[in-house]
Amino acid sequence: MARSLFAAVSLAGVVGGVTLLAPPPGDRMVKVFGDLATADHVAVIVPGSDVTAATFDGGRRKAYSTPGGAARAVAAEARAIDPAARTAVIAWLGYDSPRTPSLAVATDGAAAKGAEALRRAIADLRRRTSAPVTLLCHSYGSVVCAKALPGLPVDDVAVVGSPGLGVAHASALRTSARLWAGRGAADWMRFVPSWRIGSLGFGADPVNPSFGARVFAAGAGGHSDYFQPGSVSLRNLTLIALGRAADVAPAR
Repeated sequence: MARSLFAAVSLAGVVGGVTLLAPPPGDRMVKVFGDLATADHVAVIVPGSDVTAATFDGGRRKAYSTPGGAARAVAAEARAIDPAARTAVIAWLGYDSPRTPSLAVATDGAAAKGAEALRRAIADLRRRTSAPVTLLCHSYGSVVCAKALPGLPVDDVAVVGSPGLGVAHASALRTSARLWAGRGAADWMRFVPSWRIGSLGFGADPVNPSFGARVFAAGAGGHSDYFQPGSVSLRNLTLIALGRAADVAPAR
């Protein structure tokens, strides 16, 4: 069952399906698939650019490319991998997703604000559950996750289709969480230069072995295909969310 709400800064209002926050300006939405109260594992989907409340759970040709569709796909894959696992998946849009094309999508201003909101959301989540938490961060959402990471109480972070995390090496993220990175063979992000000039760009490529992330197989898909049912990328992302690091297929 999915519970939905608009949330500016936290997950307040999710449990019990009661909205405790007034709808803030802009596009915000959170949906929870599963029961946070009994979950053994919690995954949080952090989406990238061009996501609004209208496209959060629909309005796109590929349903799994929406945050809500991605969360459904991870929840279903978790049940298929381990029917006994109690997994809650949160689709989170707590920031102003930048539009493509725009200058905002090439800078980290929106990500910095999003990181503040994500940190508050994780703090609230930690008050509700002690289960391991995994961030699954797509595209520009990986920049949001990277900025939120220092000291953040999460166990794993997986970035897919990332333009870069704003640092030269994984150690600069100042996190004890395991960092994973994947990119599909047809993802156009592979053509984005790995540089940072002033406020433009996001630096080193996280799937480069020298960056220091655990690089996993992401299949042959494109930029919007990481949560496609039946894909290598979805299976590996779900295994990461389930804490089954040894079963994750590495990139060749």
